[in-house]
This record gives sequence, C-alpha cells and structure tokens, in this order.
Amino acid sequence: MRHNKKFNHLGRKAAHRNAMLANMAISLIRHKRITTTLAKAKALRVYVEPILTRAKEDTTHSRRVVFGYLQDKNAVTELFKEISVKIADRPGGYTRIIKLGTRQGDAADMAFIELVDYDENMAKTKTVKAKRTRRGGAKKQAEAPVAEAPVAEEAPVVEETPAAEEAKAE
Repeated sequence: MRHNKKFNHLGRKAAHRNAMLANMAISLIRHKRITTTLAKAKALRVYVEPILTRAKEDTTHSRRVVFGYLQDKNAVTELFKEISVKIADRPGGYTRIIKLGTRQGDAADMAFIELVDYDENMAKTKTVKAKRTRRGGAKKQAEAPVAEAPVAEEAPVVEETPAAEEAKAE
C-alpha cells in the first residue's frame, strides 16, 4: 500500500531517481530549458525550486549544500554567478512547465520546463511560420500591378517663407 506517500516515485528506486533528478537539474541550469515527460517535469520542479532558493544567498554553506545535490562544479558556479542574479528579487516560482502534447512512440505526455527569467532569450529563437491557406489567392492575382501610361510629373510647389517675401520686396 502507498498510504501517505506524496511524491511521484517515477518507477525507479530512490538512488536512481535522485541521480536522474540531479542530472535533469544540471541540464536545466545549463540550458535554461529542457524537454521531458510531464511527470518528470513536475518532479524536477519540486527538486530544483529549493536549490534555486538556496542559491539566492551566496555563502560557502549554501554552495556546499547545493553541491551536495548537484555534484557538478560548473553547474553550481553558473547557478550562483548568473542565475542567482536574475532570480534575486523573485519570491518563488522560478520554473515554468508548458505542455507539448503526446510523444509519438508511447503517447507519453510531453512538456518542457524552463527557468522563468530566461524566457525572453528563448522567445527570440522562435520563428513564426506564415499561415498557409489556399484562400485569398484570387486577391493577390487581382492586385498585380497593371502597366499604366506614363504621367507627366509636375514641378514641385515651393512655399515662400516670410523672410523670402521680404527679400523680394526689397
């Protein structure tokens, strides 16, 4: 029975689950956005949010605690140098999960999890495709430029300023 067991075990033993979540947290810190299953994204959010909160205070103790979870020097350095500066004034909710639909192979619910303060960098990389429909083709053909007879250009009208009028009067 699983009475009072609140978190998702993800079908893994504790050591495997902790190693997987640590690896996913390192990837999230490095890449700012990762794509995974919805269940793993939700489990990762619970795992990584306290680490990000701990990183807001740059002390030796907090660095050692975070290193105990991640076991990666480069990720810890990047977390305390770059990410902690961006999330310093945020009271919580450092990650965002966006659902992507189902995976083709096994119909698993997919999602990506990203750091909230880095979404503007990701938005620049998105390219919007033009909507392709078959409607409206007749309008474009009708609007094609029609060759017209050349029109004689008129000389531009020059307006005279009061200073120019005084010069003429003298």
